[in-house]
Amino acid sequence: MKENLSASSVRLRAGAVHDGVVAITIEGRLDSNTTGKIWRQATETLATAKARSVIVDASEIDYCDGSGIALFVHLRNLQHKAGGQLEIQGLRPEFQGLLQESDLGDLEQLESQQRPKTNLAEEVGRAVVGFWEDTRSLIGFVGELVSALGRAASHPRSVRWRDVVRVAESAGVNALPIIVLVSFLMGVIMAFQGAISLRRFGADIFVANLVGLAMLRELGPLMTAIILAGRSGSAFAAELGTMKVREEIDALKTMGLDPVRFLVVTRVIAAVVMTPLLTVFADLLGLIGGAVVMRSFGIPLVTFYNQVQYQVTYGSFVGGLVKSFVFGILVAAIGCLRGLQTTTGASAVGESTTRAVVSGIILIVITDGIFSVVYYYLNV
Repeated sequence: MKENLSASSVRLRAGAVHDGVVAITIEGRLDSNTTGKIWRQATETLATAKARSVIVDASEIDYCDGSGIALFVHLRNLQHKAGGQLEIQGLRPEFQGLLQESDLGDLEQLESQQRPKTNLAEEVGRAVVGFWEDTRSLIGFVGELVSALGRAASHPRSVRWRDVVRVAESAGVNALPIIVLVSFLMGVIMAFQGAISLRRFGADIFVANLVGLAMLRELGPLMTAIILAGRSGSAFAAELGTMKVREEIDALKTMGLDPVRFLVVTRVIAAVVMTPLLTVFADLLGLIGGAVVMRSFGIPLVTFYNQVQYQVTYGSFVGGLVKSFVFGILVAAIGCLRGLQTTTGASAVGESTTRAVVSGIILIVITDGIFSVVYYYLNV
C-alpha cells in the first residue's frame, strides 16, 4: 500500500485496485483546517483508480465535523457519477448520524434540473387559488381576533398589561421621532407646493386651509399608518415568525394557550392606543411645518392660526382620528397574521415580514379610499 502524509493530524492511504475494488483509509482529525488538505488527494485517488467499488475505512478518524462530512458526500457523489458505489465503514455513530442528515444526494444534479414550465392559465389559476386561501385565512383570523378582544373586554384581568405597555413603548413611543420628522416635512412640502399656484392669484393665505385640511383629514392618519406598517407591523411579523420557526407557538398550543389571546391581543391593544396619539402629533407637526413656511412668506402666525381655525372643523379632526383607530387595528392584525403564517426555512421570516408590510400598506390605502367615499356621502 502507498502512504501519503497530507497534514500532521490527518492521513489518507489508498490501496491498489483488486477485482474492481479499492480500499481507502483515512486516519486522524477531519475538520475545517485539515479536510481541505486531503480533499484533492481523495478526489484524484478515485479518478485514478476507476474502481467499481470503493471502501472507505473511517475507523481511525478521531474527530469529524461538517467539513469531513462534506468530503464523504463529495466522494460518494463522484463514485455514483462514475457508475460505481462507495461504502464508508467504521465511522463512529455520532459522525454516522451527521452523515445521514447531511447526505442529500447529488446536489449538482438537483440544481441542474429545470423547473417545469407553466402556461399563463396555470399561473393565473394558482394566483386566484392563493388569493382565495389568503382571504379565507384572513376572515378566520378576524373572527378569532374579535372573539379574543371581546374576551379581553369582558375579562380585563386576563390581558397581560405589562406586555401591552412594553409593546406600546417599542412600537409607539419609539416611532415618535420619525413620525414627527416626516409630518413636519410634509407640512413644509405642501405649503411650498400650494404656494406656487396660489401666489399667482394673490391667495397665499389659503395655503393654511390646504395644509390644515390635508393634514388633519388625510395625510396625518395615512402617513402615520404607513410608517407604523413599515416599522411596527414588520416587527410584529418578525417576532411571531421567529417564534413560529422556533416552534414556540406550537409549545403554547401544547400548554393549552391560545396564541391569538396570548400574543396578538396585546399587540393590537397597544397599536389601537398609540396610533391615534401618534396621529395627533403628526397633525400638530404638519401644521407647524406649514406655519413656518407661511411665516417665511411674511404672513403672521396669528393669521395662519385664525385661517386654520376658520376652515378646519372638529369633524375633520375626529374623522382623522377614526381613520387612525382603524389603521392601528389593520397594522397590528396584519403583522401578527403574517407572523403566525410563517413557514419553515431560512427565508421564511423575511418573507413574512415583507408580506406584512405590503399587505398592511395595501389594506390601509383601500380602507382610506372607503373612508373618503363614506365621508363624502356623510358630508363630513
